[in-house]
Amino acid sequence: MSALTTKNLALHLKVERFPYLQPFQISGHVFTETAVLVAKLSDGEHVGCGEGAGVYFLGDDIGHMIAQASSVREAIEAGASREQLQALLPPGGARNALDCAFWDLEAKQKGRRVWELAGLDQPKALRSTLTLGASSAEKMAKAALAIDPQAPVKVKLTGDLAEDIARIVAIRTVRPDAWIGVDANQGYNAGTLAQLLPVLVQAGVAQLEQPLPRGREADLDGIKRPLPFVADESAVSLKDTASLVGRFDAVNIKLDKCGGLTEGLAIAREARKLGLDVMVGNMMGTSLSMAPSYLVGQLCDIVDLDGPTFLLRDRSPGVEYREGMIHCPDEIWG
Repeated sequence: MSALTTKNLALHLKVERFPYLQPFQISGHVFTETAVLVAKLSDGEHVGCGEGAGVYFLGDDIGHMIAQASSVREAIEAGASREQLQALLPPGGARNALDCAFWDLEAKQKGRRVWELAGLDQPKALRSTLTLGASSAEKMAKAALAIDPQAPVKVKLTGDLAEDIARIVAIRTVRPDAWIGVDANQGYNAGTLAQLLPVLVQAGVAQLEQPLPRGREADLDGIKRPLPFVADESAVSLKDTASLVGRFDAVNIKLDKCGGLTEGLAIAREARKLGLDVMVGNMMGTSLSMAPSYLVGQLCDIVDLDGPTFLLRDRSPGVEYREGMIHCPDEIWG
């Protein structure tokens, strides 16, 4: 099989905006849309596509992504490869869009699927969480009843201990048999976390994502973990993975954080070697973002790929959600 042809490629960059059905609140932020960078790589016959949604907590917004992607246009059009891209740009949304475009282009040039090129088994449907944005306990309980009853439930917290406890109790009351995970999005400190943990255990919560702020990981030393702790903001790229051992039980891989499918797969495999569980998440992109993440999901214990469910409109064709599962048609990407 011939190598990917990277000579004489044309790079096209486009900004697209996808408004939400309603504002989405987490700890410290309220989102109303996702602005994505779409990268297209063409060899004159085939076109590979990728999408980046950026990383809000690192300042990786749409302007930053455009600037980064534009800075490597000359190198890419001169023949830089996907492997070389990893050194040309740091992790982030721009590299994610370009990396996924390279994968998609290579698959089309070779007449194969990306999962084959990546050495994966043929993808299968995955059980995916559906996320409840932070709101009042009453509204979140109603939302928990309105979503697919077969889907695992992910609950956004805000760091307000009393309100978060009320949210958890209300949701567990109306969904007594559901798998529930909570995401603190850096909203707690060591003191308030100690008060939250017994509530999570009593409510049968399955996992806690990112309890403390990024940069405060050492504060977890000595804290007993009565349920799995999942690193999100603390785990941006491959180089962060080893430092999670002993403080977290799992890593949440997001392709926008780590800069694409290439590094996402590397993190999943390295995490396994280190004895960590693996989760795949998303930065609220469209189905074009979910498709490569879906491949990482084939290696994961927990899957959180519900971004398109928050959008007023998604791409067509798009991923499908039914009976608690996400299905990703081949036509979307790869």
